[in-house]
Amino acid sequence: MHKYQLTVIIVFFILLYSTSYVYAKTRQLELLGKVIYIDCGHGGSDPGAMYKDIMEKDINLKIGQNLEKKLTELGAIVYMTRYGDYDLSVTYTNNNKRSDLSRRANLINSSKADMFISIHLNAENTGLWKGSQVFYNNKNKKNELLAQIFQNNFKKILHSKRKSKINNDLYLLKRIKQPGILLELGFLSNGNDRYLLKQATYQDKIVNTIILGIKQFFEL
Repeated sequence: MHKYQLTVIIVFFILLYSTSYVYAKTRQLELLGKVIYIDCGHGGSDPGAMYKDIMEKDINLKIGQNLEKKLTELGAIVYMTRYGDYDLSVTYTNNNKRSDLSRRANLINSSKADMFISIHLNAENTGLWKGSQVFYNNKNKKNELLAQIFQNNFKKILHSKRKSKINNDLYLLKRIKQPGILLELGFLSNGNDRYLLKQATYQDKIVNTIILGIKQFFEL
């Protein structure tokens, strides 16, 4: 009898441990099976926004690579429109920029991704404007909600005072069917933003803020 009871107790604790372990692993893989496409804006001969030798395309890629790594660790299936310093334009076209954007859109559309994030930086002439901002197209009914989630997090965590903004004219956004947004993560023309955007710690903070928004979106 005692032997039987001991066996039951051992089996109970094994099951308890197994259940706890599975639960812990599930919590770690919060984005298991979600397909996310990351678009790192610009690249190659297209540097994007610039300030002296600081180029948007380089910071976009660093943030995108960090984001890909962390999303993969959470169980997501992650694709990127570029993995290095190049654009996606077809060399024989007369409009390289349109070709680049068209191929990015085609990649995302053909992937059947659950969502996409397009990463960019901003710039303007005065140097006064600052802060991160979300742009969206109302082609997909989920985009406005997605933009609101991200902009709220940018306000709370990155201390941005900007508001999310609809833009149905951006070529990339109006070509893509899946839910997604374009992020302008700060102004290279603004001294404070520029200083922060160059820091690996701040780039990591941006990535964690993006991941929080992705989790919140999928929890709805």
